[in-house]
Amino acid sequence: MDEQTPTSPVRSAEQPTLVMDNSTPGEVPSYEGPPAACRFVKLVEGSSLGLTGELLRLLHRRLRLAALLLFAGFAVFLVKHFFQADFSSTVGVVLFVLHAVVTAVLGAIGLPMCRKRPIPLVWLRRAEVAVFGLPLLLFLLVYYNRALVCCRQMGYFDYPADIWIALMFTYALFIPNTLRRASFVIGLMAAAPILLLVITLLTHPEMAQLVASSSAARDKLVSFILIMLLTAGGSVFGVDTIRSLQHEAFEAKQLGQYRLRQRIGAGGMGEVYLAEHQLMKRPCVLKMIRPDRLGDEKVLARFQREVRETARLSHWNTIEIYDYGVTSDGTFYYVMEYLPGMSLADLVEKYGPIPPERAVYLLRQVCDALAEAHSMGLIHRDIKPGNIFSAQRGGVYDVAKLLDFGLVKPLIEDAPLHLTAEGTITGSPLFMSPEQAMGESNADARSDIYSLGAVAYFLLTAHPPFEADRPVKVIMAHAHDEPVPPSRHNPGVPADLEQIIMKCLNKSPAQRYQSARELAGALGGCQSAGLWGPANAALWWQRRTSRPAPRMAAGHA
Repeated sequence: MDEQTPTSPVRSAEQPTLVMDNSTPGEVPSYEGPPAACRFVKLVEGSSLGLTGELLRLLHRRLRLAALLLFAGFAVFLVKHFFQADFSSTVGVVLFVLHAVVTAVLGAIGLPMCRKRPIPLVWLRRAEVAVFGLPLLLFLLVYYNRALVCCRQMGYFDYPADIWIALMFTYALFIPNTLRRASFVIGLMAAAPILLLVITLLTHPEMAQLVASSSAARDKLVSFILIMLLTAGGSVFGVDTIRSLQHEAFEAKQLGQYRLRQRIGAGGMGEVYLAEHQLMKRPCVLKMIRPDRLGDEKVLARFQREVRETARLSHWNTIEIYDYGVTSDGTFYYVMEYLPGMSLADLVEKYGPIPPERAVYLLRQVCDALAEAHSMGLIHRDIKPGNIFSAQRGGVYDVAKLLDFGLVKPLIEDAPLHLTAEGTITGSPLFMSPEQAMGESNADARSDIYSLGAVAYFLLTAHPPFEADRPVKVIMAHAHDEPVPPSRHNPGVPADLEQIIMKCLNKSPAQRYQSARELAGALGGCQSAGLWGPANAALWWQRRTSRPAPRMAAGHA
C-alpha cells in the first residue's frame, strides 16, 4: 500500500524548538529556529577532496570569471574597433578579424563553464592558456603595429604599459597558483612585450635611431621596462599573498581530522556541518558550539551533556556518535553518523500521510530507541517528526533513527547542572507534552510517550494534534484541550491504532502507556503490524529513486 495525497495542505512539522523561561516575568519567549536540516547535499569523492580538490573548484570558478570578464571587455572594444579600424589596409582588416576571433574564443570558453559540471584539470589548464595567451598575442600584434605607425608617420616613440599591467594583474587576481608557476607565467607576460620591443628596435633602424636621438623616447623606453618589472614582481607577490589566504581559509575548514564540506544547519546551540574524516574518507555530520555562544556556561554544559548522554546509547535506532573534542581555540564539537534518507517531517510533507502499516513499523523502532534511553534514566524531551529519520543503513531501508538529544535530561542527575530553571518550557510546541507545556520540572519518560503519540498523529494525518496561528495557543491546547481523533482528518486510520494514539495523548501521564516497551507492545498488537517491512520499504524507495533521497540528518544545532 502506498501513500495517498493529502486532502488538505500539509502543515509543517519542522517547527522551531521553544525555550520559554517563565522564571523571569515579562520576558519575551525565545525560539531556536530550525537549522535548515534535511536539505540536499552532495559528497565529493575522496579523490577530489583536500587542497587539490578545493583548488580545482576554485580554478574553475575563477577561470570562468576571468574568461567572461575578458570576453565582455573585448566585445565592448570590438565595437569601438569597428568604427576606428582602417579597413582599407590589410593590416587593419587582419587586426580586426583577430580581435573578433579572440572575443569569440573567450566567449566560447567562458559561457560553457557556467554549467555546473566538473572539468578535468588538464582542460582547465588548456583553457587558461587560451584565455590569457590569445589576448597576449593580440596585444603584441596591436602594439607592434602601433609602435611602427607612431614612429614612421608621427615621428615619436609610443609603447604604453597600461594593457600589460591590466593583463598581469587580472591573471594574478583570478588564477590560483603556486608561487613557482605564477612567477613563470607572469614573467612570460612581462618579458613578451619587452622582447618584442627589443626585436623591433633591432629590425627597424628608423625606430632605433628615433630612440637614440630623443631623450624623451629613451625615458619612455626605460620607464616601460621598469614598469613591466615592477608590475610582474607585484603580481607575483599578490599571487603568493592570495595563496596564503586561501591556505588559511582551507585550514579554517579543517577541524582536526575532519574536513568541513558544507554548513547544513544553524540554531541556538551552534552549527552543523557535513564533513568527512580525512583518513577514513567517511562522511559524517559535525556539530559545534557557535563561537558567539562559547561564553555561556549553560550552553556549554548542555552541549557536553548532550554528547555524553547520547554517546552512552548504542541502539541501532539511535544516531551514533563517532567522536567528541575541543579545539585549541576552545570550540566544542562532536561527530555523528551521516544518514542518507529523509526525516519523517519531510517524508509527510513530500508524499502526504503514510499508510498505517508503515507508521507502525517506524514507530516501533523509535520505541526501541526510547526504551534504551529511558532504561538509562534519560528522556528526550524533543520528539518530533523532524528528529526522526527514515534512513538507509547497511542495505536496509526505513531504518528509523532518533536524532537530536539536545534537550535530553537525566531523570536522576549526577550533579545539579541547573540547565533549565523551574518553570522553563522546553520542546517543540506542536509535539510537546502537557507537562512540558505547563513548565513542570518533573516530566518523565511518559512525556516522550505523549510526543511520540503526537508524531504518530502527524504521520497518519499530515496534521499535528493541535494547530494555531501562535505557538502560545498550541502550548495552551496541549495543556488543556482534547485532540480531535485522527480519523477525522484521515478516515483510513484503523480504530485500534487510533485508540493507541489517543491513549498516548491523554493529558494525565498515569493514563498513558507507562513505558516505551509497553507502547511498542501495543503497536505490535495492531492489525497493521507486520504488514510493512524491509522489502516493502526497499520497493517504496526504489520506485522513487535509486536510493533514498540523499538528504542529511542534522538535527537542531
